[in-house]
Amino acid sequence: MLLAKDYGRIGFLSTYPPQECGLATFTRDLVTAMGNDGVNDTEVIAVSDSIGLPYDSKVSGMIKKSERGDYSKAAQKLNASRMDLLVIEHEFGIFGGDHGEYILDLVDKLEIPIVTTLHTILSEPDMKQRYIINALGNRSEKIITMAGNTKKLLESKYDIDPWKIEVIHHGVPKKVLESKESLKLKYGYQNKRIISTFGLIGPGKGLEYGIEAISKIAGDKSDILYLVLGQTHPALKDKGPAYRNKLEDLVWKLNLEGNVRFINKYLSIDEIIRYLQLSDIYMTPYTGRDQAVSGTMAYAVGYGKAIVSTPYLYAKEMLSDGRGMLAEFDNPQSLADCISHLFEHPYERLRMERNISKIGRTMYWDKVALQYSEVFSKIIKTVPETRVV
Repeated sequence: MLLAKDYGRIGFLSTYPPQECGLATFTRDLVTAMGNDGVNDTEVIAVSDSIGLPYDSKVSGMIKKSERGDYSKAAQKLNASRMDLLVIEHEFGIFGGDHGEYILDLVDKLEIPIVTTLHTILSEPDMKQRYIINALGNRSEKIITMAGNTKKLLESKYDIDPWKIEVIHHGVPKKVLESKESLKLKYGYQNKRIISTFGLIGPGKGLEYGIEAISKIAGDKSDILYLVLGQTHPALKDKGPAYRNKLEDLVWKLNLEGNVRFINKYLSIDEIIRYLQLSDIYMTPYTGRDQAVSGTMAYAVGYGKAIVSTPYLYAKEMLSDGRGMLAEFDNPQSLADCISHLFEHPYERLRMERNISKIGRTMYWDKVALQYSEVFSKIIKTVPETRVV
């Protein structure tokens, strides 16, 4: 086993639990998996607008999202530290300024190597979005994306050097699971055919189309149950609750109270995995065509689920070659047709589960963390030391 000294001292700039967002969970899981692999010399600089969050001991510093001066101060502290490399977990919305432009204040002043992991890659960026990603690409030793079909997009739309781009799958935890039927019994869902969607709820998730799809296949079938799993996105304030109310009104209007159930809470990793395991079909009816990665779909892939999805970037890659079914955007009937097909052809559903599991087994965090660690190690060993600390 390679030890921490073989990899150097690595920092992560990201949101972090207890902040409730996918990026925070991703960073915690990656840092934890690297620690389990012997790469213990990691720390986190957390980005948040909340004060006094009870972070764990991995968090060594904090940037207040909307405080522009914090970004330059963080760069100065990192330059004066013994940090060997900084990993920026990038989403436009987690950093302050127009499209998160404050991150460039840190990058411009930083003297240590940078790796940027992109969690959103827009196919039609505006000028500011393109400028930010291009600047991060120029400054970074490597750009990490989680889907191979985004490489050409990064080259053509953002002018990123192809040799800088690395593709590493989104990680998923490896857990020992109870059987689907025993979990259905435990949760009171025995004799139900379950479709599920999980994640923070807000506009763009397309859940209204998923609910309308259920109305087209449920009819008098009381065994169809759609689980909408997750709380309203905490960053959406008024829009989030309004969207949830819209969904609940739609369920009432379509007389689907017995076929749609909302689990309105922020799910733990173990809860997510149990709900996935008891599901017969996982559905992502998202409306955004540009989504380059979906942590929720990554989990469904990791646990070998039959998946129905709209054809956003990540879904097209993960579900190609018979690994799932793609429905049309904003089209409840298309979603319903896919779900019905899988229920009516159980052997085909089983084949899809086997096909997707072949990728899923490569996505466990221990394997993914090792790939990240090897990328970081190569950079640290090849970039000359120019600072005096």
